[in-house]
Amino acid sequence: MSSDRTGLGRPPAPAVEVDDRLTEQWPDARCELDFTTPFELLVATVLSAQTTDVRVNQVTPELFRRWPGPAGLAAASQEELEQVLRPLGFFRAKATSLRGLAAALLEEHGGDVPADIDALVRLPGVGRKTANVVLGNAFGIPGITVDTHVGRLARRLGWSTEKDAVKAERDIAAVLPRERWTMACHRLIFHGRRVCHSRKPACGACVLADLCPSYGVGETDPEAAEALVKLPE
Repeated sequence: MSSDRTGLGRPPAPAVEVDDRLTEQWPDARCELDFTTPFELLVATVLSAQTTDVRVNQVTPELFRRWPGPAGLAAASQEELEQVLRPLGFFRAKATSLRGLAAALLEEHGGDVPADIDALVRLPGVGRKTANVVLGNAFGIPGITVDTHVGRLARRLGWSTEKDAVKAERDIAAVLPRERWTMACHRLIFHGRRVCHSRKPACGACVLADLCPSYGVGETDPEAAEALVKLPE
């Protein structure tokens, strides 16, 4: 079944109403990476590539206990860092990436994480998605995080036709008020993980069913759709 096919001739879902409904549906939506400082969030987000937030959260307590800031991380032994990161997969590349990131923070920003998207994306291993996560959640600066869930839902809702994350980000920004950007993305991610799945969306159990131009790409029977919903443990 197509993962992004939309209904023919149906208008895009109204973005503010979509966000209002998801706010009610997922009141606990948030960044699911554990962090206490901008540095911790930056590192955790970089580590989250090609793995789950749950697994990153299992690794970062020991990581930050041993190397709580960029100075320690930049000077960390490659072998020791790899050992801590081993559960994540791609641990050798990620260890190298983190050491380079920490060194750049020290050299270019005195060890501080910059609250500026252009400065963030110049850091090694940091793209717009990571930069927007950090800006929105560590600094309160609105940002649109286009991960696989946000991109997929934006296409299904008719907000964008783009698979390129930067172009999709621009399209989403055009339909959502800026003050909603950060939390709307969390809500879209929650909804994408739990209801609007890539292969088998639970259309019949979706609070957006009457708004969504892609209604019907997944299971529409309410009982069968409810069985597809993946609630957090």
